[in-house]
Amino acid sequence: MLGSGSAGNSALVATDHCKILIDGGLSARQLVLRLAQCGVAPDQLDGVLLTHEHGDHVCGLEVLCRKLEVPIYCNALTAEAIRCDELFEQHRNWRIFRTGAEFCICDVTVQTFPVPHDAVDPLGFAFHAGSGGLGFITDLGYATKMVIERLREVQTLVIETNHDEKLLQNDSHRPWPVKQRIQSRHGHLSNMAAVSVIEELLSGKIERVVLGHLSRDCNTPELALGAVRASLAKYARIDIEVHCATQSEISPRFRIGETDPGPFQPTFENGFFQVAAAL
Repeated sequence: MLGSGSAGNSALVATDHCKILIDGGLSARQLVLRLAQCGVAPDQLDGVLLTHEHGDHVCGLEVLCRKLEVPIYCNALTAEAIRCDELFEQHRNWRIFRTGAEFCICDVTVQTFPVPHDAVDPLGFAFHAGSGGLGFITDLGYATKMVIERLREVQTLVIETNHDEKLLQNDSHRPWPVKQRIQSRHGHLSNMAAVSVIEELLSGKIERVVLGHLSRDCNTPELALGAVRASLAKYARIDIEVHCATQSEISPRFRIGETDPGPFQPTFENGFFQVAAAL
């Protein structure tokens, strides 16, 4: 996790053959600096994969891609929303897929699925490579049955714990309509809502949980971690690792599984994706 919170979100998924940036919601300068801390230069990226078009997920992307031909993977409605900004008209390397599609970026299989959030066509992802599976859900009001089913085979789950319900209710800076939006079925997961999702996955393969997208004002790492760990203790699953990503620095590097370190023959799937002109 390069950074996660209300002010910006981005993560790096990598194998021996592939480097994928999930969202670009930090400044381009911070993206470059934090990628460097992971030993990755921007021109080594095999693609940028977008969950949705909100600024805290794409604000650094235009500057980052201005001189790079790194492919941007997203669905058509997200691409259309982003390309309304004429600055993005300079970028031509779009890979447009249908929501719900499954495809490969190098040796990583990407499963996409819709999530309920107040964006044009927001997504969650399940990544599979070798023996490893990673679930990635941030920015959703609740977890649908489809979301749960897509995550049953992952060992590591990145999930938002956006707010503590009491802190949100008592926040004097947010007007009531904003609080209603955050708590709605197209808003954000609270700590306890995330706990409910995690509990539904305990019968699967889950070994590690990474909490993200914490509100700066309406949550704390202590509250989020405490809620999840209390639930795991109740189910006698203290074997599951729990971590909390922060806004200000990169997280530890999480090793999810093993992939084949030998020579890799890429699969050319350009025909799968719509060209930008078709938007």
